[in-house]
Amino acid sequence: MRSNRLGCGLRRSEVAALTFTHLQQRDGRWCIVDLVGKHGRVRTAPMPTWVKVAIDAWLSQAGVAEGYVFRPVNRADRVKIGGLEEKVVWQLIKPYAEAAGVPGIAPHDLRRTCAKLCRAGGGELEQI
Repeated sequence: MRSNRLGCGLRRSEVAALTFTHLQQRDGRWCIVDLVGKHGRVRTAPMPTWVKVAIDAWLSQAGVAEGYVFRPVNRADRVKIGGLEEKVVWQLIKPYAEAAGVPGIAPHDLRRTCAKLCRAGGGELEQI
């Protein structure tokens, strides 16, 4: 999940609401399509290959093929049916930030970092 926030620049709410119908190939590249974001705006986010590989690894382990992509796992290590809550997305990312030596980052920092990396990689401002 942390790769999805940084690699695709998704908001926490978008990660929590991500379903299999959002994952599509367009022009030979994987994308997250029809994301409903802030103020009801609909957008498409490109998905780097390493993010697709990470998502596929999760899906293989979770044994899910429809509905929500990211789901809670109960104490018996069983994947639940419903999706994650928005606040849980941040709770899952926080320990990784601390382990990486950047404690105290804000949830939106990952989106800003993604935008900066996209811009440094030659991305057009209109697309970022």
